[in-house]
Amino acid sequence: MRQVAVAVAGGAYEILIGAGASAQLAPRLAAFTPTRLLIVTDDIVAGLYADEIARALAPVAPVAVCRLRDGEAGKTLRAVEQVVDALVAHRADRQSIVVALGGGVVGDIAGFAASVYMRGIRFVQVPTTLLAQVDSSVGGKTGVNHPVGKNLIGAFHQPLLVVADTALLRSLPAREISAGLAEVIKHGLLADAGYFAAVERDMARLRQCDGEAMTDAVARSCEIKAEVVARDEKEAGERALLNLGHTFGHAIEAITGYGRWLHGEAVGCGLCLAADLSRRLGLIAADDAQRVVAAVAAAGLPTRIAGLSRAAALQAMAGDKKAHAGQIRFVLLTGIGCAIQRTVPAQALEATLADGGYT
Repeated sequence: MRQVAVAVAGGAYEILIGAGASAQLAPRLAAFTPTRLLIVTDDIVAGLYADEIARALAPVAPVAVCRLRDGEAGKTLRAVEQVVDALVAHRADRQSIVVALGGGVVGDIAGFAASVYMRGIRFVQVPTTLLAQVDSSVGGKTGVNHPVGKNLIGAFHQPLLVVADTALLRSLPAREISAGLAEVIKHGLLADAGYFAAVERDMARLRQCDGEAMTDAVARSCEIKAEVVARDEKEAGERALLNLGHTFGHAIEAITGYGRWLHGEAVGCGLCLAADLSRRLGLIAADDAQRVVAAVAAAGLPTRIAGLSRAAALQAMAGDKKAHAGQIRFVLLTGIGCAIQRTVPAQALEATLADGGYT
């Protein structure tokens, strides 16, 4: 079992990482003395783990289960309302705890609902996808999508605990593992060249969900994110660097309709576009840009997208949360393991989109 501490202004919490970590959920929750527990999950995860987790938690407090629609397309205010309705029906009070059991979509919805119910109650993350274990379950970002852009409606609400059971990843299809590896690659690129090199070396083992390699990757990604979040909890500055590849990726998701591309697939393509743009601006060498593309391809992710409108992409990026006074701000590489945020010349951006397959 690996443990990573996250220290934020509102208090510290732990991330428990390893095969079988979910066995720690009930005793850890019991220590928080909740009055009621609501497990929020989706249709797919419910059939795999919800009953088992509910039985384990039954001695802790009365348990209810709220099942959401699976997928990014269901990440809406209506889903938040569904969770709130379930909390009301379960007679949850301010000492109750929401347990988010699922991927990033479930975690974002459940966390946001917890942040607004009775002006904020506690919640715990039990991420069941690689992407959620290495990224979205850590740091307290919660929220839902708006037709104009991704995650435009939400709040910062830190979890009480994160339990990342790597054994649960073995039930995932290969496509979901690849999607999670986009965030693993991202963390190495923006903060740790040695970690990025280890990911390059171990990519085949990671795609096979090798226990040791996977636990190491989840732990190091969580450490990187925890360090950044501790310094900038509410994205006033440095935390924005965690969005490497995401300005491009969110635009891909918005243009194609949420759900056609997995979030990690869009981010993987976005990392390649960010690396190309960094190269065009003279921030990284061509060899480094090629390493990014090679790592994304080795993870089984798309490296470019064909046939999307450049005009639509620019419009979607202009609506990104990181835009400032109408200026699109990109996270760019200054080397493997180093990143900055800045605006870019329109000509360079247009060239990157054209080479990336946009028309």
